Amino acid sequence: MDRKQWIVDAAAKSFSLFGYKATTMDGVAKIANVGKGTIYTFFSNKEELFGHIMNRMIEEMKTVAEEAIDEQLPFFDNLYNALERLLDFREEHELALKLSQEVREIGTPMAVDALNVIERAVVGYIAERVRTAVEKEDIRPCEPEMTAFVMLKLYMALAVDWKKTHEPLGKDEVAKQLRFYLEEGLTRN
Repeated sequence: MDRKQWIVDAAAKSFSLFGYKATTMDGVAKIANVGKGTIYTFFSNKEELFGHIMNRMIEEMKTVAEEAIDEQLPFFDNLYNALERLLDFREEHELALKLSQEVREIGTPMAVDALNVIERAVVGYIAERVRTAVEKEDIRPCEPEMTAFVMLKLYMALAVDWKKTHEPLGKDEVAKQLRFYLEEGLTRN
């Protein structure tokens, strides 16, 4: 493995264990077993290193979502499958968990920004899927980014927020409710 990759892996480990605020370039250098100056040959500062790691995580998330897509399935099945895989990724990925914890506990601005970047990336991914579905006439014409935002927020409300005050919904029930609100709607025809 090359030194840059070693440094990136060490930094990802440090950010995942200690969060953004508590990670230092000295700490990353110790984990990577390199001199601090070596880090600066690849990254000008902690923010740039963190940005690199965030970009890598977003690419991993896109891969996870793409793996959930089956072009033979209807749009809403693929939407649910991709969102479910992305939520699982977020709940299992140490850095995403640590950033969420850091935001809740101390509100570090860079951690807040990082979670916003992740959300924008997910919304952007869904928006592309919405555009494709509109072009194929699988769904009615709509504003893709706003629709993607609503889809993500509804999914998060059903899968995560609902269980804060109610009995958690199973995955099948989340899918059923997502389909009901987004595909069928509340209006009687």
